[in-house]
Amino acid sequence: MSLRLTRRRALVAGLAALVAVTGAGAATYALERAHGLPGVPYSPRSLRVTPARVVFGHRPSNGHFEYVLPNQELDIYDIDHGQKLVERVQIPDAVAIRGVAMSPRTRMLYVSYGGDGDGNGNGSMLAFDLLRDRIVWEKAYRTGIDSMAITHDGRTIYMPVGELNPEDSWEIIDARTGRVTGRIHAGAEPHNTMVWLSGQYVYLSPRNSPWLVVASTKTNRIVRRIGPMKGGVRPTTVNGAETLAFTNATGFLGFQVSSIRTGKVLYTVPITGFTWSPKTYLPTSPSHGISLSPDEKELWVMDAPNSYVHVYDVSGLPGRAPRKVADIKLTRPVSGDEQPCLYDCTRSGWLQHTRDGRFVYVGDSGDVIDTRTRKVVADLQPLYDSKKTLEIDWRGGVPVFTTTRTGMGYVR
Repeated sequence: MSLRLTRRRALVAGLAALVAVTGAGAATYALERAHGLPGVPYSPRSLRVTPARVVFGHRPSNGHFEYVLPNQELDIYDIDHGQKLVERVQIPDAVAIRGVAMSPRTRMLYVSYGGDGDGNGNGSMLAFDLLRDRIVWEKAYRTGIDSMAITHDGRTIYMPVGELNPEDSWEIIDARTGRVTGRIHAGAEPHNTMVWLSGQYVYLSPRNSPWLVVASTKTNRIVRRIGPMKGGVRPTTVNGAETLAFTNATGFLGFQVSSIRTGKVLYTVPITGFTWSPKTYLPTSPSHGISLSPDEKELWVMDAPNSYVHVYDVSGLPGRAPRKVADIKLTRPVSGDEQPCLYDCTRSGWLQHTRDGRFVYVGDSGDVIDTRTRKVVADLQPLYDSKKTLEIDWRGGVPVFTTTRTGMGYVR
């Protein structure tokens, strides 16, 4: 790291601490100037849309479908009928996809792509009309982009400005127009984002901070910081009652369980019987994927260096610690780069349960695992080259439900 960047981060950290004490106003303005952030609100630049093109099949009508997004493509699989490919759509402009989110309310799919800060530059987002297989708009932002989330009413998107940014902000975006209306300062190198079951809170995961940050979707103000975690906060999931958070961490093969109510870490669980070395495994997070079964009885955890997925019994939480019950070997190593590759495409893994809990999709592996038998039942090539997936369910010719990118609990 350069001395200039080190000094910049020290300045930003000091200003961020001042904001935390004094709130909005001059300190916030100084912080944003130190970050080089554009003033808000602002309208991003509209890009000329390269039309999407259906190259196979047709859009769903009824059933449960898995959406996989390798670069420049959208692949849709029938979950109920053997993971059969039902449609493939080319999205030419979506190079270096970083995130995906969908709103059943508006029937729009949003894809973030391009730069995630630092030397990779700024990024863009497109809005895709699922009923017409048509891109409605594409916007170029004055910050990086990353893995965003959308509110239940389909009106607001929370967009992290990129995991390689020394900046600490999530942009608040009007999902109808793409306009940036505000921001939340939550931690260095903004990366992952989740809006959970109640819709009242958004969970912000800064890659270079030990705190999982919770903000109100009503006020856009931070209401709690959970931690400190081991290293930076990486993939995260939450139970349905939003009382427990499950997180991966930078440099840690395993996971942590924390109380959302108290903000304290309850359990730190290393994956026993397996090892890894940063000298032989390049990604900084060896466990880059975590998914809670919908019934909240099992937690599935990624182990990319060993090409395994580990299953834990978490039914006794919070009183009883998680207990490992299965080690599932993946059919091919989680290594090399996703293809086609622009930058930052090293395979590191991701996990997502289906809403009914029948299957787990393993990003950067291609494997689809039956959760009852714990056997691999399908190999999807686009899933080998992507960690951006979600389930969308259709009824009567319209999309009516979606999961997030990560499997979460649905027990309320």
